[in-house]
Amino acid sequence: MEKEPVMSQFNKDIKERSFDFALNTIRTCKYLKERHREFIITNQLFRSATSVGANMREAKNAESKADFIHKLAICQKECDESIYWMELLIEYIDEEKETLQPLCQEAEELLKIIKTISIRTKENVKRSKNYKC
Repeated sequence: MEKEPVMSQFNKDIKERSFDFALNTIRTCKYLKERHREFIITNQLFRSATSVGANMREAKNAESKADFIHKLAICQKECDESIYWMELLIEYIDEEKETLQPLCQEAEELLKIIKTISIRTKENVKRSKNYKC
């Protein structure tokens, strides 16, 4: 029986979306820094949002299914942290709600996708361990 590649269920769409999310977040942070002189929270958002895509890339190159699952767990945490910082910014700079809301929605969708991939991968690992010839 041929061993299934670690990335067989890795969705190209999530890689592209996490990259676009990072890029849009960078642009939004730059805008917020210039317009509102807000540096502390935007820097935190910048770090967590760009980490999602970076860890997606790491997951793509995972050495094992366990490593893949671990990288996805980091992606989940960073994505959820990004949502936190955006919610905080929405409350802090109310006039930018329309700017931040679509980005926050994309982060929530990414988080759902990442969780689904993680759950399915864990189920597949469990199923393959229970398989007996």
